[in-house]
Amino acid sequence: MVGQTQVWISGASTGIGAALAAAVPWNDARVIDLSRRGGGPAGEHFAVDLADPSQWQRVERHFVDELAGFDGERVVFVHNAGTVVPIGPAGEVDAAAYERAVLLNSAAPQVLGRAFLAATAGLACEKHLVMLTSGAAKKPYAGWSAYNAGKAAVDHWVRTVGLEPNGCRVVAVAPGMVDTAMQAEIRKVDEQAFPSVERFRDLSRTGGLSTPEQAARGIWSLLDRPLPSGSVVDLRDL
Repeated sequence: MVGQTQVWISGASTGIGAALAAAVPWNDARVIDLSRRGGGPAGEHFAVDLADPSQWQRVERHFVDELAGFDGERVVFVHNAGTVVPIGPAGEVDAAAYERAVLLNSAAPQVLGRAFLAATAGLACEKHLVMLTSGAAKKPYAGWSAYNAGKAAVDHWVRTVGLEPNGCRVVAVAPGMVDTAMQAEIRKVDEQAFPSVERFRDLSRTGGLSTPEQAARGIWSLLDRPLPSGSVVDLRDL
């Protein structure tokens, strides 16, 4: 492989993922976007629908194949992909969309995280697994059951795996309120589906949202901090 740093970012075609790909702090890094669409700033794209369990094994094989013979300084996987839709009472939203959200937000981070740990187990280099989480993991919002539960699952998975002797630093980071397409989607929702929507509209009107670029800089800065594996942090608290 070329380069001393191997980076994977899921959902790197837009939003925070694209900003992370554009701001990778190592000049020699090989950056691969794991997503359906591609087209972002990452140098390479591995096309995959991360909400489809039948495709998760493809990602694991990809990790293994790309790391065969790797003798560089570090490997990094930032799992950023997720969805806030569907928004609405759990018993009323579209069943197929809800199932997709549960798979993408709850199951995929755990399965892909395990795959990365397994694929990097034999490497002696610096290893980082970064999971994006949200304040919604702690604060419930009516209408966000799949999203809230998914982020809570991510947090506890990270805390648990951080206790294990896997040689990889595993952390979860909440970027705060960021002005992305997801935020725009939230602001369109009717109050009956999402009673807290006005708060999010106010944040947009009053400049209370950070940019994806600010979030990306904060996330990458974590790798230089002495955070123990298993840490769950919020950029707004740092």
